[in-house]
Amino acid sequence: MSTNLEPRPRPGSPLPPPRRLPATAVPEGCVAWTGEKLEAWARTRPPVWVPTRTRPLHLLAVVPGGLIVGFWLANFAEVPAALAVLVPLQLVWTLVRPEVVRFSAPALLLLLSWYGKSHDVPTLLGLTAVTCTWAVAEIRLSKRRLQRQWALAAAEGATATVPDEAGPLRRGRFLMGLGFVLTALGAGLLSLASGWDVATDRHEVTLVGWFVVGWGLTTLLSGWLGRRRAAALRGGPVPVLRVLVRDGADGDAEVFAADDADALRPLFTVAAEEWYDDSDEEVEERIGREERDELLDAVEDVGDDDEQPGPLREAVLYGPPHEGAEIVIVSAAEKPEETEYQGPVDLEKPGEPDGTDGAEDAGGSPAELIVESSSGPVRPLSDRAVRRWGAAQRVRARRSTVHEELRARAVTESRARLGDEPVAVRRWRAGWADWTAALFMIAAVAAVGLYPDGLTQYVLGGAIGVFGVLVLPQMLAWRITADRSGLWLSGWSRTRHIEWDHLMTVRCAGTVLTVDSSQESFTAWSVRAERWRGLERKLRLVHPYERTAAEITAMWREPALRPEGEYSGRGRPLWPLGVVLAVVWAAALVLLP
Repeated sequence: MSTNLEPRPRPGSPLPPPRRLPATAVPEGCVAWTGEKLEAWARTRPPVWVPTRTRPLHLLAVVPGGLIVGFWLANFAEVPAALAVLVPLQLVWTLVRPEVVRFSAPALLLLLSWYGKSHDVPTLLGLTAVTCTWAVAEIRLSKRRLQRQWALAAAEGATATVPDEAGPLRRGRFLMGLGFVLTALGAGLLSLASGWDVATDRHEVTLVGWFVVGWGLTTLLSGWLGRRRAAALRGGPVPVLRVLVRDGADGDAEVFAADDADALRPLFTVAAEEWYDDSDEEVEERIGREERDELLDAVEDVGDDDEQPGPLREAVLYGPPHEGAEIVIVSAAEKPEETEYQGPVDLEKPGEPDGTDGAEDAGGSPAELIVESSSGPVRPLSDRAVRRWGAAQRVRARRSTVHEELRARAVTESRARLGDEPVAVRRWRAGWADWTAALFMIAAVAAVGLYPDGLTQYVLGGAIGVFGVLVLPQMLAWRITADRSGLWLSGWSRTRHIEWDHLMTVRCAGTVLTVDSSQESFTAWSVRAERWRGLERKLRLVHPYERTAAEITAMWREPALRPEGEYSGRGRPLWPLGVVLAVVWAAALVLLP
């Protein structure tokens, strides 16, 4: 069974030793990445004012300004839209594709010299800005080459072929597909704007159309470059280095020096994914039974501000790491592999060691290896980024300590209450947190669905209304009932049942309470409610979902705490409430002006 109440390392406590990587997984001659060559690699990081860790928010911040300048050039300087669009695209390329800047910057300088006047302030400012972007791109590319050279020197000539477990080449598929779609949309917008009569509107729409085309081609180029670099890793032996790695709180892999067992200074982060062979039935079964919990965590913990990074693991890097590079990571598993599922396995009791060192499972067999391929480029961390990272780690650890204390209190109180109040059946139901979330959703649905006029109101309101009718009943009236046989969970059409022996997951992850069964025919049951983590910490409040998860877990662990009666009512389905909400929403669409 999986639960967020499992014993875990206390935040701020010394880190356990890194999970050991079997010697058979280390290529011959592979050296640890430490010492002077590592320091030389770190010194070649670009300056802090050179953008190397671009986020979508950065693009959203600079693109509007570039488009405004482009509109000004198209409308007042009479620059053709196809040329004026180079201004916003130059900002995009500076952030994400410096390889393009060395070609686009000379073109922009020529454009400004042709259309501008030598003594115009806007022209001088434009020339200065373009020169700065060109210099930033060249510095970034030169640092990238130096990092690659130092990484090759650190490998000391050791090479190896990427393991077959890395799977087929997948890098770039999504970006290339998205690039084609954006380019097609931009071309369609240009075709539409060509038939307009109003010159000003036509210029603006044409500029936006060319921008979408340029963005699409940039995305296509990013996907092609990433795929080309990933393919080069699989084309033959590549340099290898021994490092330490762990899964960061944000989901990216954090890479440390081989001797940084305290995880004090991450070298770089990279988005990585593991490949599974869909034809392997054993792997499919393992994913469906064990790693489904990890997938739920990844989706549900988006709003969880105390999520902690995973354990350190020994790993081997395939490919020279540098800014923008593609790599493959072979590392020890985070936990020993369970060879066979034999029904529910009792959770570790407090103070009971797990009996493993990360290199062998309970039976003495080698630990499972994790082979991950980068799904994004390598992003080195500057000293300032490391300081911010460390501060965020400390804040997250303090928050996690408080929440762990609250969860522990919930466990203690739940055990005491369950033992003092024997009942035939025990129930949990929607409360203030669920009703608050439902109120916010109703307000949002009403604001969006009732705002338009005419036919748009009925089409948009009807679509949003269907969503609300399907989601709101569970938020308003969910129920969990426990009896001696198991749990009864409210559903849209019927109440579902999980026997105690089949209970696999009870987890409060962020804003979501999840209950799941080991039976493959059972789909996970979940409800979502709002949380105010800061208020919970300040007032020392235990969220109702945390208390519910603690009480169900206590009954699962100790059969003596389970109710002795049998639930005969089986509960009511939620669809009648959905019908009432549908009627009310339809009346609002028809009657309200």
